[in-house]
Amino acid sequence: MNPFTLTQASDLDAALARLAAPDARPIAGGTNLLDLMKEGVMTPAELVDINTLAPLGLDRIEAIDGGGLRLGALARNADTAYHELVRIRYPLLSAAMLAGASPQLRNMATNGGNLLQRTRCVYFYDIEVPCNKREPGSGCPARTGVNRQLAILGTSEQCIATHPSDMCVALRALDAVVHVRSQSGTRAIPFAEFHRLPEDRPEIDTTLQPGELITHIELPDATRFADHSVYIKVRERLSYAFALVSVAAALDLDEHQRIRAARIALGGVAHKPWRVEDAEAALVGEAPGDAAFHRAADIILQGARGYGQNDFKLPLARNTIVQALHAAVRGTAAAGQRGAHHG
Repeated sequence: MNPFTLTQASDLDAALARLAAPDARPIAGGTNLLDLMKEGVMTPAELVDINTLAPLGLDRIEAIDGGGLRLGALARNADTAYHELVRIRYPLLSAAMLAGASPQLRNMATNGGNLLQRTRCVYFYDIEVPCNKREPGSGCPARTGVNRQLAILGTSEQCIATHPSDMCVALRALDAVVHVRSQSGTRAIPFAEFHRLPEDRPEIDTTLQPGELITHIELPDATRFADHSVYIKVRERLSYAFALVSVAAALDLDEHQRIRAARIALGGVAHKPWRVEDAEAALVGEAPGDAAFHRAADIILQGARGYGQNDFKLPLARNTIVQALHAAVRGTAAAGQRGAHHG
């Protein structure tokens, strides 16, 4: 590991001043950043410990006007997943977070850090081999090499890496907004615009600007989806494995059991959580069933392609989308608890 300076921020302004330096990075749980530093993939000159900012409210989870929810960036994943307001109002998010990592990691990892996870592509982690994401212009051996875990959607000639987060898939489905702050002021970033596709700049994962720090995540009211939502994660083994394909699905059904609104987001298939709103629109007014769900899957997977070892993801993604939508129709596991809570 390269030498670095560790600075403990005394307040938010002090943290932002340190983070304005070009080679400084914030650290809270460190569950991904420290791994990257140990492997020599990231070599920041300074780490700014932002755990000291928790008493300022950056770890707070609270209801906001309009029926939404504010998730502090420094709230731990475990605390967020088990929080009553999250479980009752946003069971899709709770399920996705509990599908991620291990209990030990969820106890350490923060909400803000979860959004900033980097790909687990084996070429990205191995500094002895080329990787455009790590060293732009060096090449992407994954396209013809070990790519079982990698993307089938939104890829480019430069990169076929995937984003590893489960939490982010649910946040994309729920239309979350990421709030950030820098010395220049504050900014709100719709979740759809937070992560990038690789295109010709695969080394840039997000639209965060230098010196910006995530302060909180805002969720709009999603009460209408709470009783019919599900997160399905297909992986190599049951625990502590990244998704081959995951689907966050939520439906709003009318009194005749027709679809009033739908939300569908995929993980494990692209450089960012993948959502195609045209597929959701195509479900509106439809009766739930195989025909409608397969049409939605066709729209979502338009343009998908495999790279050899990950060709199996094409039928797997289709089947998982259909399975998730059927499961959402049957109802959220926590729906009974939610009804009891409000009754």
